Amino acid sequence: MKITRTTRFKKAWKELGEEEKGLARKALRNLATDLQYPALRVKKMRGVEHIWEARVSRSLRMTFQIEEDTIVLRNIGCHDETLERP
Repeated sequence: MKITRTTRFKKAWKELGEEEKGLARKALRNLATDLQYPALRVKKMRGVEHIWEARVSRSLRMTFQIEEDTIVLRNIGCHDETLERP
């Protein structure tokens, strides 16, 4: 699948530390090749249509949408903050 990023995702990416970015890159590679990759724990978000969440690390989450053959990355960051504003 192709991956594209929203403006919000790009802004949130800049706020990540280098270690977090490394973990996120690995998660993104896995997401692009296999949405069911076990470590990502991908699941549909409750109360929001068409938005999914994936686990990057114990405390880091990212949200995305799937549009045809493209994953649209919406947000990334600390668990609670990211899931409040997917």
